[in-house]
Amino acid sequence: MTGQRADARRNYSRILAVAVAEVAQHGAAASLEQVARTAGVGSATVRRHFPTRQALLEAVFQERIQTLCERAEELSRAEDSRAALLEWLHDLLAYAVGARGLADALTFEPPTDAPAEPGQHSCGAVIEDAATPLLRRALSDGAVRAGTTFHDLLTLAVGIALATEHHTEPSVQADRLFALAVEGLSPNPPNPPSP
Repeated sequence: MTGQRADARRNYSRILAVAVAEVAQHGAAASLEQVARTAGVGSATVRRHFPTRQALLEAVFQERIQTLCERAEELSRAEDSRAALLEWLHDLLAYAVGARGLADALTFEPPTDAPAEPGQHSCGAVIEDAATPLLRRALSDGAVRAGTTFHDLLTLAVGIALATEHHTEPSVQADRLFALAVEGLSPNPPNPPSP
């Protein structure tokens, strides 16, 4: 029995390593069959470890998602709640632009205002848990528009990442669009109200 478990762990590691390379090259469209062939295992073995494409993508991006969660925790101690939220959102965007397939993985989850179910560990649910305190604090401080939801922010970052992925310099274009979204279309900031 121990030999079988060690074999399963080796298969899992090999499949995941191949999947990381496949997703880096082909994004969310990476072929599960190609992953199986390259890893030297059958399709059934891949599906036993990763029953869905979403499960495979989440495993591929687990480390990046964990880094985003740690970043949210670090930024929660910043003085300026708006700057902290925007910095985290920009980090999410940079990861989504730099890691082919991450934006697609996040679009598998339809937006909902219902809290994540206990035990739900999808990419979106995990980063929502990490980033929601940043958003709540910014909302409480009046630093972002009332009614802004985590899914609004996720949709913004994912939308920009997907819209720019085929540009010559996707990160440059994504940064430009992010700044435009944050600053708005007005050429000058609005005048402060008179005292």
